[in-house]
Amino acid sequence: MSKLSNKVALVTGGNSGIGLATAKLYKDEGAQVIITARSNETFEKAKKEYGNVFDVVQTDVSKVEDLDRLYAHIKSKYGKLDVIFANAGIAQTAPTAEVTPDFFDNQFNTNVKGVFFTVARALPILAKGSTVVLNASVVASKGFVGSSVYSATKAAVRNFARTWTAEIPVDQVRFNVLSPGPIETPIFGKMGMPDEHKAGMAAGLPIKRLGRPEEMARVALFLASDDSSYLAGAEIMADGGFGQV
Repeated sequence: MSKLSNKVALVTGGNSGIGLATAKLYKDEGAQVIITARSNETFEKAKKEYGNVFDVVQTDVSKVEDLDRLYAHIKSKYGKLDVIFANAGIAQTAPTAEVTPDFFDNQFNTNVKGVFFTVARALPILAKGSTVVLNASVVASKGFVGSSVYSATKAAVRNFARTWTAEIPVDQVRFNVLSPGPIETPIFGKMGMPDEHKAGMAAGLPIKRLGRPEEMARVALFLASDDSSYLAGAEIMADGGFGQV
């Protein structure tokens, strides 16, 4: 039997990168999958390319009213939710002295507030025995020049899994964390990272290459399925050894 048969799964930011790879794998494993895209442009593109595969809903996770509309739609159409992959996020870097309040707020609103309310607003429709996978990052546990704000957002996400596991009965919802290392996704382009920087980063990894979105999707499937039934509040660093040595 498929690992997510008869499950309803939500993948926020499921229109590209790790989110898209995970949405495809969840679908292949039997789930009905809802994906979100943030802007009009990304929503229309996702609707055109994947509207026959996924239920695509335009949602800015930093806006609680958007999340309320999303969950009203899910409740009306599916009646429940079994899996959340809270993946939507942004990554920006800047030296501490150059960080502006807008720079700070933009990342915290999406990466922390967005993840918090993605989960909090879903609680009334999460089925008993559901799973929530939070997408954090190896930067939550390591320090890098220019990443003070981004790293802090991911450290907050990592702690959400701990606090929610303590607060919400594990037989009701299991919370776990996927913390990727450097993965070859469109986020590099959005950060303006040149190819030579990526090559240098890959050379510095024990595994000597960047990760692939499909590799992260397999970990996200493990955490969403019964294969991880004894994991609660845990973190898997899928980072090619980056944060381990």
